[in-house]
Amino acid sequence: MSWWRPGRLVWWIGVLFAIGSACFFVGPFPGFVEWVGSAVDGLVFFVGSIFFTTAAALQLFASDRAGRFSTDWWASAIQFVGTLFFNVNTFHALREGLDATEYDRLVWTPDTVGSACFLISGVLAYGLVRGARTRDWWIAAINLVGCIAFGISALAAFWVPTEGSVVDLAAANFFTAFGGLCFLVGAVLLLPSPASDSSQAGAAPRPAAGT
Repeated sequence: MSWWRPGRLVWWIGVLFAIGSACFFVGPFPGFVEWVGSAVDGLVFFVGSIFFTTAAALQLFASDRAGRFSTDWWASAIQFVGTLFFNVNTFHALREGLDATEYDRLVWTPDTVGSACFLISGVLAYGLVRGARTRDWWIAAINLVGCIAFGISALAAFWVPTEGSVVDLAAANFFTAFGGLCFLVGAVLLLPSPASDSSQAGAAPRPAAGT
């Protein structure tokens, strides 16, 4: 198996998703925000969302070649839309002084919609490979767990800016980090390929909101 295959589109998708996932894993990690400050922490999330969007765009391109409006294509397209919502919510989260109403409209709502898009994409992707314990199945299953974790994080974050407790904040951070870890594992699983594989792009990878 070879881990260095930059001539394959799937490899680049995995690398970009891995970087974005690492940002979402590290960003909410206990002690990180105290170490770097809230501004840098917010920037880590925003940069991670850009890597997500870039990877999702490449994945949508790959699935278009496999057949537009197929289940693969829809999963990739919905995933791409979800990453755009994460771009919006992480960008506005960089702003200081948002009241509860502004937070709900500019941060929480796009976060929730993005998480819902990821979950739909993850379910579609898992449906394509369920029943076969192949590498595609593991990628789809792990990423589906990550999608569920992101959804739980979005729900927990609803209470954080107002009457939310330390428990709500901890839950939001934990499930964001756990979801990022799942996506990271799924992305890394995309990277290795047989050394004999000389394809330049290969088949479209199974999208699952992170890979």
